[in-house]
Amino acid sequence: MNSLELFAVESLPEVHPGDDLGDLISSKANLKAADVLVVAQKVVSKSEGKLRDLATVVASEEATRIAGQLINQPDPRLVQVILDESVRVIRSQRVLITQTRHGFVCANSGVDQSNVGEPDVVTLLPDDPDASALRIRERIRYRTGVDVGVIVSDTFGRPWRLGIVNVALGVAGLPALIDLRGTPDDAGRDMHATVLAVADDLASAAGLVMRKTARAPVVVIRGLELQGDGHGRDLVRPAAEDLFR
Repeated sequence: MNSLELFAVESLPEVHPGDDLGDLISSKANLKAADVLVVAQKVVSKSEGKLRDLATVVASEEATRIAGQLINQPDPRLVQVILDESVRVIRSQRVLITQTRHGFVCANSGVDQSNVGEPDVVTLLPDDPDASALRIRERIRYRTGVDVGVIVSDTFGRPWRLGIVNVALGVAGLPALIDLRGTPDDAGRDMHATVLAVADDLASAAGLVMRKTARAPVVVIRGLELQGDGHGRDLVRPAAEDLFR
């Protein structure tokens, strides 16, 4: 593999609860075998109805207390939704960092107000991003007869580095990791720690095409030579190996 081609799937309509993303993508994209689709979490969540209307939320005393400690002074009802989507609060001073039920450690449990369309409606992460990726993959195969890989991606911040990057939440039809431990490097020395987060690499590359305001929630990556079938959960570091807990 010496080069990759990335391009957005154009003219996708606004996505609403109940829409079949596999059908929408199949109708707009000319796909080839071994293509990898990177699909923004936002449109997956919309299609699956993973939305909360803040008008229906009552903030607890804890949510109100935390809201007062955060740098942007968010609506306590938004903080309540974030707490509802978390299993552990890691930081609640200046910024709110949580662990989701999926195992992701991220800002605000992945709850997001941007690009939703209604001011008091927020999106939540899919219940099972791997299952979401698999459904899209299987629907595309049914509609087109083409086998593609699918990554459901979202933007995460990174400790010790500025800026956000796309990462893989759900994966189907390609490996999430490529383990090079035990194989020789160019000098013939065995590698002992090299495990490539290939699904994150692809999600991050697709983020350059998606951008936050370009209305390009699906990106096709062409030219890969990947074998295997991984899951987004493969990328979550086990608690026993987490040096920072």
